[in-house]
Amino acid sequence: MTDGPKPLSAVAREALERELTDLRGERATVAGTLEDEDYEGDRADQADELQRATELDRLDRRISEVEGRLSEGAAAGPPRTDVIAVGSTATVRFEDGTESTVRIGEVAEALDPTLVTADSPLGRALQGHRAGDTVAYRTPEGSGSVVVVSLGDASA
Repeated sequence: MTDGPKPLSAVAREALERELTDLRGERATVAGTLEDEDYEGDRADQADELQRATELDRLDRRISEVEGRLSEGAAAGPPRTDVIAVGSTATVRFEDGTESTVRIGEVAEALDPTLVTADSPLGRALQGHRAGDTVAYRTPEGSGSVVVVSLGDASA
């Protein structure tokens, strides 16, 4: 695998764009609560002001991270279809014969049962493999293996 820009799936891009919109709205709200710099209130007022300023810094950092990831995803182009990487979709066959189409993503999404995070045991093991490869992986519950049946979205 390369250390270059990592592609984003359409689902991941949409999730990051929604998060960015939410973060910008939250930032505007917090920034609107900051007092004039010349305001001299009591210690409680000053503590509240410091807390809001700290929250504003946190929001600015996260906004920067999300913007950077969106930019990186755009520079990387679409997910690869020749080898499994972040953003790839693959159909795998488990040892019991069941097949499942999974998507390798960066962030777990509660409403996406097909997502396998890139840092999970299976996600790490699958990266760099191609159709036809047998891939072994270890989890806290034990070891297992899958055969990569195909790459690409079966529903596309």
